[in-house]
Amino acid sequence: MLLTRASEYALLSLDIIRKSSKPKGAEQLATELNLPKSFLAKILQSLAQHDILESKKGAHGGFIMAKEAMKITVADVILAAEGKPPTVFDCSAYANSCPNGIIGTCNISPFLTNFQYKIDTFLKELTIEDILK
Repeated sequence: MLLTRASEYALLSLDIIRKSSKPKGAEQLATELNLPKSFLAKILQSLAQHDILESKKGAHGGFIMAKEAMKITVADVILAAEGKPPTVFDCSAYANSCPNGIIGTCNISPFLTNFQYKIDTFLKELTIEDILK
């Protein structure tokens, strides 16, 4: 699946964080977005590990953007949130084997590979600034 709730929650959180003049904590974001705190906290930590967010410690701590929204692609966010590159099909260009055991003989494999390439290119060109105006 291309986008799960993890990607959705990551994008929603980034929208709030980038508009804030102060760091936003996981609990505060979870309340604002009406999302489960523990799940959101894991996503935010992953975004920080991928240098999309920066985590600030202390009483007034929380998360801030690590770089400008124009320098963060949707592909970056999906990779951070999902833990793997975005794929459209189980047998995408990232899979080492066909789930049906017919790798190399699948008639639609060229189409699927081309389609995945177009999606990858699109998501790598689309920035957070483009979608969160």
